[in-house]
Amino acid sequence: MNFRNVNEVWGYVFAEVLFRLGLRTVVICPGSRSTPLTMAFAGHPQIEAIPVLDERSGAFLALGRGLVTGVPTAVVCTSGTAGANFYPAVIEASESRVPLLLLTADRPPELRFCHSGQTIDQVKLFGNYPNWYGELNIPGVDRENLTCLRQTLVYAWERCLLPIPGVVHLNVPFRDPLAPVGDGVDLRGVEKVLDDDFFQHLNLQDVPVNFPTKLPLSVVGEWKKVQRGIIIAGVARPQHPEQYCQAIAGFSRFLNFPVLAEGLSPVRNHADLFDHLVCSYDSILRRPDFANSLVPDVVIQVGELPTSKVLRGWLQKHQCRTWVIDPTYHNLDALHNPTTHLRIHVEEIALPDIDTDNSGADNFDYQQKWLELEFKTQQHLQQIISQTTDLFAGKAPWLLSQYLPPNTNIFIANSMAVRDVEFFWQPNSSRLRPFFNRGANGIDGTLSTALGVAHRQSSSVLLTGDLALLHDTNGFLIRHQFIGHLTIILINNNGGGIFEMLPISQFDPPFTDYFLTPQQIDFSLLCQTYGVEYHLITSWSDFQTKLNPLPTQGIRVLELPTNGKFDANWRREYL
Repeated sequence: MNFRNVNEVWGYVFAEVLFRLGLRTVVICPGSRSTPLTMAFAGHPQIEAIPVLDERSGAFLALGRGLVTGVPTAVVCTSGTAGANFYPAVIEASESRVPLLLLTADRPPELRFCHSGQTIDQVKLFGNYPNWYGELNIPGVDRENLTCLRQTLVYAWERCLLPIPGVVHLNVPFRDPLAPVGDGVDLRGVEKVLDDDFFQHLNLQDVPVNFPTKLPLSVVGEWKKVQRGIIIAGVARPQHPEQYCQAIAGFSRFLNFPVLAEGLSPVRNHADLFDHLVCSYDSILRRPDFANSLVPDVVIQVGELPTSKVLRGWLQKHQCRTWVIDPTYHNLDALHNPTTHLRIHVEEIALPDIDTDNSGADNFDYQQKWLELEFKTQQHLQQIISQTTDLFAGKAPWLLSQYLPPNTNIFIANSMAVRDVEFFWQPNSSRLRPFFNRGANGIDGTLSTALGVAHRQSSSVLLTGDLALLHDTNGFLIRHQFIGHLTIILINNNGGGIFEMLPISQFDPPFTDYFLTPQQIDFSLLCQTYGVEYHLITSWSDFQTKLNPLPTQGIRVLELPTNGKFDANWRREYL
């Protein structure tokens, strides 16, 4: 404990307390005012400190780590506008319920509101998005100040995880000197304060495990009596996908309800657990005769609604009695149906013993109708898409779901990629793990989040369009700190292909310049600039050979050049 100034003591306590609580990774963006935190985290032997130039990219990298680990990653920046660049990731982490700890260094109070350099108002900078905001004291080394710092950090860590994972923002003011040089303060008493007892109670903490909860018999009885019920396995990112899928499969068997599985649900990648799985609901419900004959009496929605506008419109039109199973306090009833929220993890529900003869033959017939249409639709899709030799964007997720190595992490970008996954991702039993930023549904930070998901994991994949990748090319600056492998499947249709599916595409001009926004980028040269491996894919056989096995180190881009108008016409004709 050879401390040279008060700020160094403060930084040491910061790093040691957070490490003992479970922090393992810190993203550090360069700057002067954050020097005490940077020195402490970079010097801690058991914390990985990752330097990232761009604060927006750094925050999304931290978010990606939180997505895959379920544990907060801290991100540090200097004072001024640096922290403002965290905002898109803050919004996404809040809406997606991902733990994220923001540490923004700041000027002391006497240097605020007097036009001191690199100073803005950072108090509650992120509005209502954080779970909690805290302004720390000016560093001090007396027992009261240090114990206050310790317990504030404990509370901040807890609020990252409980009651719902999310963002915590700590604003951390420092006076000079920022570097570890003498400041004239007598530090001889610090060692007595920071004894073994100071950190003793800070063992690694897990989120408390809830005991299984039996649903009220009145609720289960209502479900068992209905003759036409469905379970919707919506957008979800459970930390333990196997248990999650087993729980939904148990519900399906118990109630004799078919399961409509979104492409971003782990259910599609655990198909062997399910007897009644429907993945083609979007195509099925586009047929008015099918849609009218399949209206359910009860909908059990697990997680958030699927992306499909067709499914959403069908549910809203018929105002079905809906039960939402999700542990958060958020309102997940975007359709304003007659809905009851059961605020619990589906894995925590213990199904009660109840007479299973209440579900009549009509429910069996209803289920069989879904399964028959699923079989025919899948058969038709397999025939059409297997014969499509053109580089059609939708065929990429179709092949990925079948050829990726088991247990691969795949990050799916927003816009058209996420919709093609819903349309074309095949049910499989490979335990593939989908990740995504569907909180705010933006394209911000796509590459950086994917790198966060892939860092120190098994070889991973990113499926993205060209605009989403271009929006975050600074993510490639992380390359030298990145450990592991990421293959980027780049669907390059030279613009925002999703807009080709919208009515505005019929109005050109201004459609091309202001909606499609083609960028005319040579991605081979872009990859060369960043030192990233690049391959141009010219055939589906070439694509398949590069999917399995995946490399184990580095970043590579597999570019699939497609025609946006051809892709849009294909979807219109065959979906």
